[in-house]
Amino acid sequence: MSHVLLEPRPRPEPAVLASALVEGVERVVRGRRAAVELLVTAVLARGHVLVEDVPGSGKTTLATAFAASVGAAFGRVQATADLLPADVTGSGVWDPAAGGFRFVPGPVFAPVVLVDELNRTSPRTQSAFLEAMEERAVTVDGVRHRLPDPFVVVATQNPVEQHGTYPLPEGQLDRFAVRLVLGPVAEEVERQVLREQLAGNRPEGLAPVLDLADLLRLQEATAAVHVGDAVLDLAVRLCRATRTDARVRLGAGTRAALTLVRCAQGRALLAGREHVLPEDVQALVVPVLAHRLVPAEVQGVAQGVVGEGAAARSLSQERLAAGIAQHVPVDLRR
Repeated sequence: MSHVLLEPRPRPEPAVLASALVEGVERVVRGRRAAVELLVTAVLARGHVLVEDVPGSGKTTLATAFAASVGAAFGRVQATADLLPADVTGSGVWDPAAGGFRFVPGPVFAPVVLVDELNRTSPRTQSAFLEAMEERAVTVDGVRHRLPDPFVVVATQNPVEQHGTYPLPEGQLDRFAVRLVLGPVAEEVERQVLREQLAGNRPEGLAPVLDLADLLRLQEATAAVHVGDAVLDLAVRLCRATRTDARVRLGAGTRAALTLVRCAQGRALLAGREHVLPEDVQALVVPVLAHRLVPAEVQGVAQGVVGEGAAARSLSQERLAAGIAQHVPVDLRR
């Protein structure tokens, strides 16, 4: 019997895989191309994503569609006032057979963790995410447990409804690579969404377009995208400008500058480039830096901005970030 050796099938280019992930999410999340691309960009940069918008705008649908498109078993946390840290990280449970405590992992031990209405849980429980999001590990009863790789948190929050909520502290916000707002969709798109939802087109039923190994490969390829001195210089000057602006009480730190560059690498890969352009950095200033800024005073309330709390604060942050970026020129000599 003769054996025929088959040539191994070539693996798709990273940019092709990344575009396939965007298109996979868009099979359910219609009319929000920019938001989907921003989420994928952050994930390519190994970052976490905060989705902020009004109720019923599709925040959870976006997060669920992403997890389904990656083919990942995801952990789901519904944030409530009585949620405890152990409900997130897991805890020790007495095992009679072993005569000791056995660690039972919580929902955070998943490649993709969806946290719905993060600002509805107490500061104590919010802090349970800090170590996980920054160090990709959790410490329970003095024992450190590593989280899976890849690991991404996609959290949502409602900026308008403030009853029974706890504002996210600056340290928590700084763990999110980007904050994205979905915004409204065109009338014909909304009609299409209604028709598809009535026909049963749900994010849980999406067929995955890539697996976790593909996602790891994409993240590695993103980290290898070339970053020139001009790009680094621009990121540093942008973040330093937020610290010296009189309208800002607390500006973006070094971690923000690093995140800005890493997300720019993700944007470049998604565009099919092997190098980062200054335009990549400039396009990401608002989603990467705005939520890290603490304005000297909340602006926009007097103009009738809906929600005098988080909504007005977010709008003020975005205006500040965009305004500061306009006065930071690109130095191509570096």
